[in-house]
Amino acid sequence: MWKWEADGQPRAVAVIVHNAYEHHNRFAWLIQKLRASGFHVITGDLPGHGEETGRRIHNESFSTYVEFVKKLITAGLADHLPLFVFGHGLGATLVARLLQTEKVECAGIILSSPWLSLKHHPPKFSAMLTKFSSSAKLNHEIGIELLTRNYDNYVDAQTDRLYNPVVTAAWYKELQTFMKSVLLHEDEIQDVPVLLHIGGDDKITDIAYARSWVWKQKLSEVQIKQWKRLYHDVYQEPEREEVYLYSEAFMDNVLRSLGYVV
Repeated sequence: MWKWEADGQPRAVAVIVHNAYEHHNRFAWLIQKLRASGFHVITGDLPGHGEETGRRIHNESFSTYVEFVKKLITAGLADHLPLFVFGHGLGATLVARLLQTEKVECAGIILSSPWLSLKHHPPKFSAMLTKFSSSAKLNHEIGIELLTRNYDNYVDAQTDRLYNPVVTAAWYKELQTFMKSVLLHEDEIQDVPVLLHIGGDDKITDIAYARSWVWKQKLSEVQIKQWKRLYHDVYQEPEREEVYLYSEAFMDNVLRSLGYVV
């Protein structure tokens, strides 16, 4: 994992948990925005992702992902400052699962485009359920053009050797089980301020499930922002400045409610 110090006096810490198939470098812009706003930032690559270039097919256990998120949060608490946890895509689902199973010491949670019900599946998904072996290889075929409308990202993707949407059939089956376990969990999560970002034109997930899940938690403080026209990767979109300002306003309000001078 990596830590970036805030520019000037820090006022809080932000932990970022990235999506499946990608790596933390795709959040360089968000990291710099947070640092400029007075946040230390801690993030890293999920197991089997990023700099682990020897990995050709994702077959990691989801329990290793959850353990890694716990380590990120533990590192974030070391500064004894208010902690905000950002989770995007599968990263948001991992954060949600952790909130269901453990007490997380944090000031607030910011989820974007959580994977709770996918509408984009690997082309061979239906056949996989009946005749594919657990080690069979599947390409989820989530290209950058499905994630964002930002042309700069299309250019960067041409040389991004770390982005890899190829998985085993067993991994994809575990993903389905994991998403269902989060959706069907009966108990509400701890009462912590939550902000949910969803893209109105998300090509990857069914955003109705994310909205429903958040409302089901009956939290004292919750905000849901659906961005018109935005794709799945809301922090990569041409409107990402607006998305960030909305997130920062949420964090500022939480810090005020905790007695901090913003």
